[in-house]
Amino acid sequence: MSENPKKVVLAYSGGLDTSIILKWLIDTYGCEVIAFCADLGQADEITTINERGLATGASKVIVDDLREEFARDFVFPMMRANAVYEAGYLLGTSIARPLIAKRQIEVARDHGADAVAHGATGKGNDQVRFELTYYALEPGIRVIAPWRIWDLQGREAMIDYAARHKIPVPVTKEKSYSSDRNLLHISFESGILEDPWLEPYEDMFVLTTDPTKAPDKPEYIEVDYEKGDPVAVNGERLAPAALLAKLNEIGGRHGVGRLDLVENRYVGMKSRGVYETPGGTIMLAAHRAVESLTLDREVTHIRDGLVPRYAEMVYYGYWFTPERRMLQTMIDEAQQNVTGTARLKLYKGSVTVAGRKAARSLYDPSIASFEAAGGYNQADAEGFIKLSALRLRIQAAVAKRAAKQS
Repeated sequence: MSENPKKVVLAYSGGLDTSIILKWLIDTYGCEVIAFCADLGQADEITTINERGLATGASKVIVDDLREEFARDFVFPMMRANAVYEAGYLLGTSIARPLIAKRQIEVARDHGADAVAHGATGKGNDQVRFELTYYALEPGIRVIAPWRIWDLQGREAMIDYAARHKIPVPVTKEKSYSSDRNLLHISFESGILEDPWLEPYEDMFVLTTDPTKAPDKPEYIEVDYEKGDPVAVNGERLAPAALLAKLNEIGGRHGVGRLDLVENRYVGMKSRGVYETPGGTIMLAAHRAVESLTLDREVTHIRDGLVPRYAEMVYYGYWFTPERRMLQTMIDEAQQNVTGTARLKLYKGSVTVAGRKAARSLYDPSIASFEAAGGYNQADAEGFIKLSALRLRIQAAVAKRAAKQS
């Protein structure tokens, strides 16, 4: 497509990459650029984003508060699946991208833009997540991905570019790692983190207290669930965004939810990321505790067998796909009886289940107890075991006969 775009909606965070991209789009194409920022819980990071975007050349800066939609329609459905990617990543960045891209397409339609742009690199996952959503929702949209076509190589070159064009950016060459924050987590990558042997700076962390400096006394909290979603903390009912923020605050002061991970990107390379997910870590533990009482064994095992696939769909960017929707329907059906309360103990970075209860619990003490029969005849187990072992006994008998004949 050789003709220059006339109006571009840029997914704009105000960070190093998108600040430079905003200027680069204007200089390269001579086009109008609308800077779109999704407020997903970045807190102070976006307080001056309107001024920064306009100062860098945007014709308009649009900031949409999507925190409630993010928690309700993206984080909570994902957490109903207990989705975890590889060695513990709770998918905080992954789940945000489809919502940003969805709203970006809506802004492009509203303002008659003929293209959208993003700041994802050609080496990462986000380019896939953004663009799969763009094409799923607007198949004919033009996508501009500057990292794949410009001649700026690396973050130091970008910092120099920002200095030459007097673009204010929140990084330095000394602390050149990038971060991405939302209601679910904050992630860090690049810079010193590209060496997997180096420990992260302690002053890098934002949401969590150093576990060694967390309170010496554990804190107990209760989280209430209805149909697989958390609805209250310590008896106080909260809307999804407020509930997640509350758990972040509680978990953060106890150092809960830090993760240092070398993961496998969708494009094929390994990448090191450092994450803080205090509220999500608490939610995962609480949800599993309530499920342990209320979810049928075979349903649990089938669901758990599909969790890695579901997590891959989120990580790779396949949120708006028929296969993810199909799995979500199955997961949501399994959650109909997942209603109850989990009691958790938070202490110096750890989350421990201290208790769980549910009105429709499948746990029956009268049956499980070693102290009472409870309608369970232990003698019945003999026939159950013999039937379960029948194929093993047949195989052993055949092997024994074969050994005698040889």
